[in-house]
Amino acid sequence: MDILITLLGLSFLAFLVVAGLVVWGARAVARRAAHARDDIRRTFTDAMLNARAAQPGAVGDAARTRRELRAALDSTRAALRADASLAEARALFEQLTGHAQQLDRELTALMTGEPDRARLAARLPELRTRADRIRRSADSLRFAAQERAHRHDTEALDALHDQIDLEANALRHWTPAPAPEAPPQATPPGLDKGTPS
Repeated sequence: MDILITLLGLSFLAFLVVAGLVVWGARAVARRAAHARDDIRRTFTDAMLNARAAQPGAVGDAARTRRELRAALDSTRAALRADASLAEARALFEQLTGHAQQLDRELTALMTGEPDRARLAARLPELRTRADRIRRSADSLRFAAQERAHRHDTEALDALHDQIDLEANALRHWTPAPAPEAPPQATPPGLDKGTPS
């Protein structure tokens, strides 16, 4: 009876382990699929944006504004990810990203859903001003992160240079080992002092 209970317990544990592995694998596959979908959607959107940015007029201006805004945000996001200690800057950037996403939605709605080009042209200066403010803020965060990384790298390199100089100087200044003392020479038998020759 005890053996049966032990076998049932082990079977249940094995089932839990297998189920956990299956769930973990399914979630990993779902994450990869979602990431791939996001990449495809972003590539398609970028291609459409580039095509519209080449157009003259208000639609082209709106597309160029969206493209410049995205480029600034992407560059800043990459710069902030490079340094794990910039948690506060990343939190501020996430708030800024929320404003940028709202502006991007407004620009997209005007570009695709506004048939009145005069209304689009009338709204565009205000939207461009907001985009410029967001872009300047993103640039400010990015430049500060880059300067911090450059300064940290310079300080680390200076410290390493100083350590190498110390080690090199220590290697060049050595104290020669004292010469070993010569062993006293043994006097041949019969040549003792005081022995008459």
